[in-house]
Amino acid sequence: MTVLAGFQPNSNPMGSQVLSALVAMIPIIAMLVTLGGLRWRAHYAGLFSWSLACIAAVAAYKMPVAMVAATSAQGFVYGIFPIVWILLTAIWMYQVTVISGRFDDLRQTFFLISDDPRVLGILISFCFGGLLEALAGFGAPVAIVTVMLIAVGFSKMRAAITALLANTVPVAFGAVGLPVLMAAKTANMDVLEIAPITGRITAALCLVIPFLLLALMDGKKGLVECWPFGLVIGFTFGVTKWIVSSSALYNLTEIFAAVVSVGVAIAFTRVWHPKGSSEAVPRVGRPVVPSLEGEYVPAPVEAKEALTGNRIFMAVVPYILVIAVFGIANLAPVAAAAKSTDIKIPWPGLSGQLMDSAGKAASHQNYTFAWASTPGLLLAIVAILVAVIYKVSMKDLFVELWNNVKKMKFTMLTIGSVVALAYVMGDSGQTLALGMWIAGAGAIYPFLAPILGWIGVYVTGSDTSANILFSGLQAGVGDQIGHKALLVGSNAAGGVVGKMISPQSLAIASTAMGLAGAESAILRKVIAWSFVLLALLCVISGLMSTPVLAWVLP
Repeated sequence: MTVLAGFQPNSNPMGSQVLSALVAMIPIIAMLVTLGGLRWRAHYAGLFSWSLACIAAVAAYKMPVAMVAATSAQGFVYGIFPIVWILLTAIWMYQVTVISGRFDDLRQTFFLISDDPRVLGILISFCFGGLLEALAGFGAPVAIVTVMLIAVGFSKMRAAITALLANTVPVAFGAVGLPVLMAAKTANMDVLEIAPITGRITAALCLVIPFLLLALMDGKKGLVECWPFGLVIGFTFGVTKWIVSSSALYNLTEIFAAVVSVGVAIAFTRVWHPKGSSEAVPRVGRPVVPSLEGEYVPAPVEAKEALTGNRIFMAVVPYILVIAVFGIANLAPVAAAAKSTDIKIPWPGLSGQLMDSAGKAASHQNYTFAWASTPGLLLAIVAILVAVIYKVSMKDLFVELWNNVKKMKFTMLTIGSVVALAYVMGDSGQTLALGMWIAGAGAIYPFLAPILGWIGVYVTGSDTSANILFSGLQAGVGDQIGHKALLVGSNAAGGVVGKMISPQSLAIASTAMGLAGAESAILRKVIAWSFVLLALLCVISGLMSTPVLAWVLP
């Protein structure tokens, strides 16, 4: 029997960086074509693209077959736990409100803030979604925001694509600043060199995203009738990001931005009221893809019993608990205690054998079973607490959990195969090959730096993972051409607009809106926005390396 020697990935196995990068692009292109063009079901597209990545890893990148199998298995397991587990518990928490009969109270409570669904759409997706991203991440904001938008009258597809588009700006500072922290750590730089740049680049998006959301929700009428609200929210969120990301509290950037924006929004809606609110209700509720969502049936107008203070409080209890539980969990002593319970498991076939590109032990030599330090356990605790408060029996509660598990079988396969794809591409050297190719652009490279972050998040589904993959490379290029901090910060910023088309995010949105298998339809609706926003980030990053926008740098 042959014993596997240690494997170190080669970023240029073909002897030509262009050819090596082209081979590495095959799985990525395959995913986009099969999912968006050929309209395959997501789990088929994921498995097919993963198989192509495996073939490239063995045939071109010379990774031993056994190692390809081992890293694929670990990737699939990581996709199930913690990622699917987090999605499952987020939807479980929401379903408790449905089976308890509190769902309609939540809808009425939202309309106490404003009777305009477009205003509520921005508040829920952009502001509250930003807060959820800051506290939880891992796809939970997309799942929760999607179902909340459906609660206020959005059609399923419109809710999903709104949630995905809004879940861009907060991503770089999500999970209490983890992405920028890992970017700095990987690049061997001070995080206070990176965070202000990432904050300022993404602050520019804050002036764009609210208007795109209005256009997506209600077209031209949404823009014409609600642009003042979009401007106020975008400006407030962006300015707050700019200020906080440049301070020692950088890790709380999204929390401050979300909370301040909600406060300003509520105050603004007391003195400003959009036109055409009632006419907008059927428009945001009309299906985007009737063949998937069914024909539009207007909600019957019924006399509602006036909400009492107690009913309002009970309606928002789940989300108060989310904020409270995650806020406590993110306190340094609590977070450290939870992290200390992580269990590292040496992975068969990789432990002691898999190296990174620098020849050091690769992180995937071990699988970390983070049962207490990821959001899934916290969301499960919230779901159980809500059930107790709402007097839902434990039997009904866990029957609902099992029903969701059965509904998510294809989503599990999709996310598992996509993460396996990411692991194979990363561990074999394919992802690095793409990065090295783009990094060869020379003086114009600052205009291309965000693309690496975009690719990293598209493949891995995580801005943190993308920064770990590429921040070292960005720093190395920066040492050669200058603008080191700008390039590393641009990597984190570029990743945020890759999040909305990541197959993981698509699967989460599809599951949350109750239309499993709709990933290809969602992708076709959001991919153009992702490319447009990436182009904008590339222009901003590039101009920041010139006198035109150099003044923006800290």
